[in-house]
Amino acid sequence: MAAPPIKERTPIKDLQKVFHYTDTMTRKPTRDNDPYEYMAGFGNRHQSEVIPGTLPAGQNNPQAPRFGLYTEGITYSAFTAPRHSNFSTYMYRVRPAAAHNGYNTNIQHKADIENCFLTLNPRVATLAEQGEWSPFPLPKESEKIDFVDGLHTIGGSGDPNLREGIALYVFMVNADMDHRAFCNTDGDFLIVAQLGNLDIQTELGMLFVQPGEICVIPRGIRFAVRLGPGHSVARGYITEVWGSRWELPDLGPLGGHGLANPRDFLHPVAHIDENLHEDWTVVNKANGLYNALEQDHSPFDLVAWHGNVVPYKYDLTKFSSQNATSIDHTDPSVNCVLTAPSRDPVTPLADFLWFGPRWDVASNTFRLPYFHRNSATEFLASLYGNGLGRSDDFLPGGGSVEISHTPHGNFSPEYVWESREQVNEPRRILENQMTIMVESSRSFLFTEYARSGCGVFKDQGTDPRVWDALPDKFSSYPHIQEILEQVKKDKQERKERLEVFYDDTRLAELVK
Repeated sequence: MAAPPIKERTPIKDLQKVFHYTDTMTRKPTRDNDPYEYMAGFGNRHQSEVIPGTLPAGQNNPQAPRFGLYTEGITYSAFTAPRHSNFSTYMYRVRPAAAHNGYNTNIQHKADIENCFLTLNPRVATLAEQGEWSPFPLPKESEKIDFVDGLHTIGGSGDPNLREGIALYVFMVNADMDHRAFCNTDGDFLIVAQLGNLDIQTELGMLFVQPGEICVIPRGIRFAVRLGPGHSVARGYITEVWGSRWELPDLGPLGGHGLANPRDFLHPVAHIDENLHEDWTVVNKANGLYNALEQDHSPFDLVAWHGNVVPYKYDLTKFSSQNATSIDHTDPSVNCVLTAPSRDPVTPLADFLWFGPRWDVASNTFRLPYFHRNSATEFLASLYGNGLGRSDDFLPGGGSVEISHTPHGNFSPEYVWESREQVNEPRRILENQMTIMVESSRSFLFTEYARSGCGVFKDQGTDPRVWDALPDKFSSYPHIQEILEQVKKDKQERKERLEVFYDDTRLAELVK
């Protein structure tokens, strides 16, 4: 018997069309247009040098570092924190960060930054119901907006001064940060590219981040955001955590592999500016406020470094999804990419979730998400394609939110069809799209920018008429009233039968 013909795969180079990163059939750990080199591995202590032999051998703080460099350390945790939660990096740089011309607290900017999410702050307010944003407006061509000016807070909970909480942002930029660096001293930035490529320079090296990729900049690390080649505008989302850090979720019975695999997280290699002696401005975000310092040298002058306070990036198309293979709909936690723990050991501050292409195979099951009232606050955003929103207005570059215990679910024709379809066929779902969710245990308050200033917020709830597609079918079920009467009658009879056991006289008569 002749063997069946072999089917050859064809590489897919458009990452927004792949089912998984492996569809590209590439041998590289990065997309073809990524110009940089990286080191792989989540949570490792890495080291990197521009010039081999720069790192001191056998010690961290030599009397005279090679090439006339200066040793500088950055700590992220307490000095005496346990090893598994002790974070620091040694830097060997051309000029110390302390060499500058002083701080300026009167910074003119166009950003909308709010970090105090306490009820006493009159500039923030809760939402009584679901909220939705059309795509956030891009900067006008006549106005040049870089990352410092293009950052806008949507909402959050807590306060960075208390070292506890979370904030959500959007950013829209059409200009590079020109001789200007940014330093967030409040918390970690998880940056999600939605529109346009981002060429991000950090003190520890370069990161190239494209739609469908994320990067994390640890607290205290300086960086600059520029537009990738051929891109004139960019938009994206940021989740900032205070008093916590992003970690990989435990896998439990899944074992040692799955979800976001550690080897797919990429860290930069050492890189220095060609022109080290130019005027620079370093803009700091401290307790939600901007200040800046001026200096006559580049902040990107690290010739070598080693440690575990290091930025990193991750391609969401590499996510190794897990799902129900027999029955029922799994909780969305199975799509967790990164988690930020809270002070409650059993409840995270935030989870960052992925919703991308995958197989749906559950049998005898309503496969779509069931109606629910989660204790968590959920912020949903579409990066590209047709996302998972509850209406046609949920478009890439916008967003939606459900505050904790807000009833929500879908009313699309697919919901009606799904309850009637009886054939258990495997199917691919969520193809040619990417949606993210930030799920937090905190109740959020929202900024004036989010509620009115952005101009794209819709505070009205779902039109009640859409639920006509999901009518009350229980009341029209054949003979339902007779069934209910019979249940009521049976319940009363059962009650009467049991009452004899609580009366000694009647019980004695019963057993004669």
